[in-house]
Amino acid sequence: MSVSKKIVLGVTGSIAAHKAADLASLLTKSNCDVRVVMTADAQHFITPLPFKTLTRHPVVTNLYDEDEGWQPTHIELADAADLLVIAPATANVIAKLAHGLADDALTCIALALNPQAKILIAPAMNGKMWLHTATQANVATLKKRGAEFIGPDEGMLSCGYEGIGRLWPVEAIVKRALKLLL
Repeated sequence: MSVSKKIVLGVTGSIAAHKAADLASLLTKSNCDVRVVMTADAQHFITPLPFKTLTRHPVVTNLYDEDEGWQPTHIELADAADLLVIAPATANVIAKLAHGLADDALTCIALALNPQAKILIAPAMNGKMWLHTATQANVATLKKRGAEFIGPDEGMLSCGYEGIGRLWPVEAIVKRALKLLL
Protein backbone atom coordinates (compact mmCIF):
# COMPACT_ATOMS: atom_id res chain seq x y z
CA MET A 1 0.00 0.00 0.00
CA SER A 2 1.32 3.44 -0.83
CA VAL A 3 1.85 5.98 1.89
CA SER A 4 -1.02 8.02 3.28
CA LYS A 5 -3.99 6.69 1.41
CA LYS A 6 -6.98 8.88 2.23
CA ILE A 7 -9.93 7.22 3.92
CA VAL A 8 -13.19 8.89 4.87
CA LEU A 9 -14.70 6.94 7.76
CA GLY A 10 -18.44 7.47 8.08
CA VAL A 11 -19.88 6.65 11.48
CA THR A 12 -23.66 6.32 11.82
CA GLY A 13 -26.14 5.93 14.68
CA SER A 14 -25.69 2.39 15.91
CA ILE A 15 -24.64 1.00 19.28
CA ALA A 16 -21.63 -0.32 17.33
CA ALA A 17 -20.44 3.28 16.76
CA HIS A 18 -18.01 2.91 19.66
CA LYS A 19 -16.19 0.19 17.67
CA ALA A 20 -15.51 2.74 14.94
CA ALA A 21 -12.95 4.37 17.25
CA ASP A 22 -10.89 1.17 17.13
CA LEU A 23 -11.35 1.12 13.36
CA ALA A 24 -10.08 4.70 13.07
CA SER A 25 -7.10 3.87 15.29
CA LEU A 26 -6.10 0.75 13.36
CA LEU A 27 -6.44 2.47 9.97
CA THR A 28 -4.35 5.41 11.21
CA LYS A 29 -1.69 3.01 12.56
CA SER A 30 -1.68 1.41 9.10
CA ASN A 31 -0.41 4.72 7.67
CA CYS A 32 -3.77 5.88 6.31
CA ASP A 33 -4.93 9.49 6.45
CA VAL A 34 -8.31 9.00 8.14
CA ARG A 35 -10.98 11.69 8.16
CA VAL A 36 -14.05 10.91 10.25
CA VAL A 37 -17.55 12.07 9.42
CA MET A 38 -20.23 11.43 12.04
CA THR A 39 -23.97 11.61 11.57
CA ALA A 40 -26.05 13.38 14.22
CA ASP A 41 -27.36 9.98 15.34
CA ALA A 42 -23.82 8.61 15.77
CA GLN A 43 -23.12 11.37 18.27
CA HIS A 44 -25.74 9.86 20.59
CA PHE A 45 -23.45 6.82 20.97
CA ILE A 46 -19.93 8.34 20.91
CA THR A 47 -18.48 11.84 20.86
CA PRO A 48 -16.14 13.22 18.19
CA LEU A 49 -13.24 13.60 20.65
CA PRO A 50 -11.87 10.02 20.44
CA PHE A 51 -11.84 10.23 16.64
CA LYS A 52 -10.13 13.62 16.65
CA THR A 53 -7.46 12.32 19.03
CA LEU A 54 -6.91 9.01 17.20
CA THR A 55 -6.78 10.46 13.67
CA ARG A 56 -5.27 13.85 14.55
CA HIS A 57 -7.84 15.56 12.33
CA PRO A 58 -11.00 17.52 13.06
CA VAL A 59 -14.19 15.46 12.88
CA VAL A 60 -16.98 16.53 10.55
CA THR A 61 -20.27 16.42 12.43
CA ASN A 62 -22.31 18.79 10.33
CA LEU A 63 -22.71 19.53 6.63
CA TYR A 64 -21.73 23.11 7.38
CA ASP A 65 -18.51 22.34 9.27
CA GLU A 66 -15.87 24.17 7.30
CA ASP A 67 -12.08 24.11 7.38
CA GLU A 68 -10.15 27.07 6.17
CA GLY A 69 -10.32 27.77 2.47
CA TRP A 70 -13.08 28.29 0.00
CA GLN A 71 -14.10 24.73 -0.89
CA PRO A 72 -16.87 23.10 1.17
CA THR A 73 -15.42 20.42 3.46
CA HIS A 74 -17.70 17.68 2.18
CA ILE A 75 -16.57 18.32 -1.42
CA GLU A 76 -12.92 18.51 -0.42
CA LEU A 77 -13.18 15.16 1.39
CA ALA A 78 -15.15 13.56 -1.45
CA ASP A 79 -12.57 14.68 -4.02
CA ALA A 80 -9.56 13.50 -2.00
CA ALA A 81 -10.84 10.12 -0.78
CA ASP A 82 -9.35 6.88 -2.01
CA LEU A 83 -11.87 4.93 0.04
CA LEU A 84 -15.13 5.65 1.84
CA VAL A 85 -15.73 3.25 4.73
CA ILE A 86 -19.09 3.43 6.47
CA ALA A 87 -18.92 1.50 9.73
CA PRO A 88 -21.31 1.01 11.31
CA ALA A 89 -23.85 1.55 8.55
CA THR A 90 -27.49 1.71 9.62
CA ALA A 91 -30.47 0.70 7.50
CA ASN A 92 -31.33 4.41 7.28
CA VAL A 93 -27.98 5.41 5.79
CA ILE A 94 -27.97 2.43 3.43
CA ALA A 95 -31.43 3.53 2.20
CA LYS A 96 -30.27 7.13 1.75
CA LEU A 97 -27.26 6.00 -0.27
CA ALA A 98 -29.34 3.69 -2.45
CA HIS A 99 -31.81 6.45 -3.25
CA GLY A 100 -29.28 9.25 -3.69
CA LEU A 101 -30.46 11.27 -0.70
CA ALA A 102 -27.91 13.76 0.58
CA ASP A 103 -29.16 15.54 3.69
CA ASP A 104 -26.06 15.42 5.89
CA ALA A 105 -22.27 15.57 5.48
CA LEU A 106 -21.82 11.80 5.12
CA THR A 107 -24.46 11.29 2.44
CA CYS A 108 -23.27 14.39 0.57
CA ILE A 109 -19.72 13.00 0.55
CA ALA A 110 -21.00 9.65 -0.71
CA LEU A 111 -22.95 11.29 -3.52
CA ALA A 112 -20.03 13.55 -4.52
CA LEU A 113 -17.33 10.86 -4.12
CA ASN A 114 -14.68 10.89 -6.80
CA PRO A 115 -15.30 8.09 -9.31
CA GLN A 116 -11.96 6.37 -8.60
CA ALA A 117 -12.73 5.97 -4.89
CA LYS A 118 -14.09 2.70 -3.56
CA ILE A 119 -16.86 2.23 -1.00
CA LEU A 120 -16.84 -0.34 1.80
CA ILE A 121 -20.00 -0.62 3.91
CA ALA A 122 -20.13 -2.52 7.22
CA PRO A 123 -23.77 -2.81 8.33
CA ALA A 124 -24.88 -3.05 11.95
CA MET A 125 -28.56 -3.22 12.87
CA ASN A 126 -31.35 -5.40 14.20
CA GLY A 127 -31.57 -8.65 12.26
CA LYS A 128 -35.15 -8.05 11.14
CA MET A 129 -34.10 -4.68 9.76
CA TRP A 130 -31.17 -6.26 7.88
CA LEU A 131 -33.35 -9.04 6.43
CA HIS A 132 -36.23 -6.72 5.46
CA THR A 133 -36.88 -6.73 1.72
CA ALA A 134 -36.41 -2.95 1.53
CA THR A 135 -32.95 -3.13 3.11
CA GLN A 136 -31.96 -6.08 0.92
CA ALA A 137 -33.13 -4.19 -2.19
CA ASN A 138 -31.09 -1.16 -1.12
CA VAL A 139 -28.02 -3.35 -0.57
CA ALA A 140 -28.49 -4.93 -4.01
CA THR A 141 -28.74 -1.47 -5.59
CA LEU A 142 -25.53 -0.32 -3.94
CA LYS A 143 -23.70 -3.51 -4.91
CA LYS A 144 -24.74 -2.96 -8.54
CA ARG A 145 -23.14 0.49 -8.30
CA GLY A 146 -19.89 -1.01 -7.06
CA ALA A 147 -20.17 -0.66 -3.29
CA GLU A 148 -18.74 -3.57 -1.33
CA PHE A 149 -20.35 -4.89 1.84
CA ILE A 150 -18.61 -6.65 4.70
CA GLY A 151 -21.00 -8.28 7.14
CA PRO A 152 -23.12 -8.17 9.09
CA ASP A 153 -21.98 -10.83 11.55
CA GLU A 154 -24.13 -13.15 13.67
CA GLY A 155 -24.33 -13.25 17.45
CA MET A 156 -26.02 -11.52 20.35
CA LEU A 157 -27.44 -8.16 19.29
CA SER A 158 -27.79 -5.13 21.55
CA CYS A 159 -31.59 -5.34 21.17
CA GLY A 160 -31.51 -8.68 22.98
CA TYR A 161 -32.03 -10.87 19.92
CA GLU A 162 -29.61 -13.52 18.73
CA GLY A 163 -28.89 -13.55 15.01
CA ILE A 164 -27.51 -11.56 12.12
CA GLY A 165 -26.88 -7.84 12.46
CA ARG A 166 -23.63 -7.34 14.40
CA LEU A 167 -20.84 -5.19 13.03
CA TRP A 168 -18.22 -7.35 11.33
CA PRO A 169 -15.04 -7.67 13.46
CA VAL A 170 -13.03 -4.44 13.28
CA GLU A 171 -9.76 -6.18 12.39
CA ALA A 172 -11.45 -7.84 9.39
CA ILE A 173 -12.89 -4.50 8.24
CA VAL A 174 -9.40 -2.97 8.43
CA LYS A 175 -7.91 -5.89 6.49
CA ARG A 176 -10.52 -5.53 3.73
CA ALA A 177 -10.15 -1.73 3.61
CA LEU A 178 -6.38 -2.00 3.22
CA LYS A 179 -6.80 -4.59 0.47
CA LEU A 180 -9.16 -2.26 -1.40
CA LEU A 181 -6.47 0.44 -1.29
CA LEU A 182 -3.90 -1.70 -3.14
